[in-house]
Amino acid sequence: MITCYLKYIIDPFKVKEFEEYGKMWIPLVNEMGGIHHGYFLPHEGANNIGYCLFSFPSLAIYEEYRAKLATCEKCINAIKFAEETRCILSYERSFMKPIFE
Repeated sequence: MITCYLKYIIDPFKVKEFEEYGKMWIPLVNEMGGIHHGYFLPHEGANNIGYCLFSFPSLAIYEEYRAKLATCEKCINAIKFAEETRCILSYERSFMKPIFE
């Protein structure tokens, strides 16, 4: 299993838009074979940092998911939403291997 960890720098005045963006992606990742662990919004501390975690059985399956994004209308609409609202200023993506035992 591989877990994708995303750290977002968001516009602190557009947290609601970022939340809406996250709610678009959770079912999409799940529909495409992943397990979404949620989006995490600012609460205490920095008001411009958000996180997201989701897992796929392997990096190869994650790459298949990434290839599907270009043709999936719902994914394209989610990306356009973020671009139009400018709720995301930047992001970092890392991959991790979870340990359960």
